[in-house]
Amino acid sequence: MSSRPSHPVRLLASALAAGALLTTAACSDGAGSENASDTAAEQAGVARPDAAKQTPTGSPSASPGTLTEAGAKAALLTEADLEGGWNQVQDADKWRDRLLVGEVDVSGFLTAKADAADCQQLLDGLYRDNLLGEPSGPSALTGFEQGDSRLLEQVAGYDRAGLDDRLKWMASLPQTCDEFTATDSDGAERTVQVTEASVPDAGDAREGLHVTVQGTADATPVTLTLDIAAVRVGTSALTVTGGGLDGAQASSVEQAVRQGTQRLTTVLDGGTPSPQPTNLD
Repeated sequence: MSSRPSHPVRLLASALAAGALLTTAACSDGAGSENASDTAAEQAGVARPDAAKQTPTGSPSASPGTLTEAGAKAALLTEADLEGGWNQVQDADKWRDRLLVGEVDVSGFLTAKADAADCQQLLDGLYRDNLLGEPSGPSALTGFEQGDSRLLEQVAGYDRAGLDDRLKWMASLPQTCDEFTATDSDGAERTVQVTEASVPDAGDAREGLHVTVQGTADATPVTLTLDIAAVRVGTSALTVTGGGLDGAQASSVEQAVRQGTQRLTTVLDGGTPSPQPTNLD
């Protein structure tokens, strides 16, 4: 499997806690204070003129904050967030799986060039850890091992429009790239299959893929199995990829998505993720 490796602003945190993103101008106009007549009116049961415009604390309409370098790192999963004996590693940014390297066979597609290009982007994105494209903001990465399986998470900030486009692109891959052949530089062929994978109802938008690559390693037939999930929270996103030659890691990926999304949301809301998660299944 492949990979690569990222505090919240107090003013923003207090704004979110108040339930609204206030502009500096609004604050300077006295929006953050009440005078005696305001207080008296409220006690008499009369709403202030601007009460209807205020957003309640915790309202779903409040937008998440901007990801920082420190925030991206704080949002990353820890061993405490995962079940099943996953061990965190220090070199996840150096992970590369050669089974994901290959040139897609264009002749196997009805609409050859367009579909083959999408499938090539899939393989390259998995190998280079940029399935959602290159981040436009801070990014951080971490990885875990369990036997011959690996689990990789990346948290990053993106351009919103580009991020939505990539999620739509991911959603199209099970149809465009349901099965295709890729050939490595030595002429060895790999058969790649792509299907849709379920993703927990987390974040603002999400997509999931299940990918298998059948090939050879040291002249022995092997199958690389990967479960991939991407979740958008505002203009930030987390991507989780799990699996290996031991088979799928769907349950671990789902757990990582739940915990990872919670951590990212907490960071964007100006908080600090708990070191001891309480909602593990």
